[in-house]
Amino acid sequence: MGSSNRDGQFVQLHDIIMGSGNVADFLTELSSVAASAVSEDAGVFVECGVTLQRRKRSATIAGSSERAVVLDKLEQVLGEGPCIAALEAMKPVILSNVETDTRWPKYQKLLAENGCRSVLGVPLALDGHQSAALNFFASEPDVFADEVVRRAEGFADLAGRALRLALRIADAQNLADDMRAAMANRTTIDLACGVIMAQNRCSQDEAMALLTKASSHRNQKLRDLAAGVIGRVSDGAVTTHFDP
Repeated sequence: MGSSNRDGQFVQLHDIIMGSGNVADFLTELSSVAASAVSEDAGVFVECGVTLQRRKRSATIAGSSERAVVLDKLEQVLGEGPCIAALEAMKPVILSNVETDTRWPKYQKLLAENGCRSVLGVPLALDGHQSAALNFFASEPDVFADEVVRRAEGFADLAGRALRLALRIADAQNLADDMRAAMANRTTIDLACGVIMAQNRCSQDEAMALLTKASSHRNQKLRDLAAGVIGRVSDGAVTTHFDP
């Protein structure tokens, strides 16, 4: 892969990160760029699927086309195929011809039924308890020659770096959202305690105890109960009829 081409792909992936609203959107854009890059190197039309697996989360699958998404999902369901093998070995795995290869008969039958004759699985290097791979699909056999595989590996190196950054940004955003939600909940609960203190002439600790007890007895989230207390006061009720 030429340095100018590599630099251009890096800038393109960076722009995708900045413009994506979430990880799923990023993966969709990533698969399209990957498909275009490998299609150019192979000289034939190539589609790309991408699968991301994070600990305690369901797999996120995206693709440059509907067929790529379907074929990627089928491989995950069957638990066999070049993409899964690539992740296990952490190196590219080629299925040159679905008619002659015998390693994954169930998956190859489905590939043939969907008009796919060759596949290339390329892993991405990620951190910790997460994994991802690019799955390239072609309608012709013997598409993924050595030079095409080397180019795909080079792209996967850039893609892995970009995906690691995208995941870190997403995690940071999720943490910020959780903190904002927690602060909002805390404010709601504090306001409700203030209402209870005023109506019951009690301390903040006593008001919190009343609110917590009522939440338990009514099997209602503390935040929702607090919001109800505030809502009744906002509606003009003289008392909230708060009876724990």
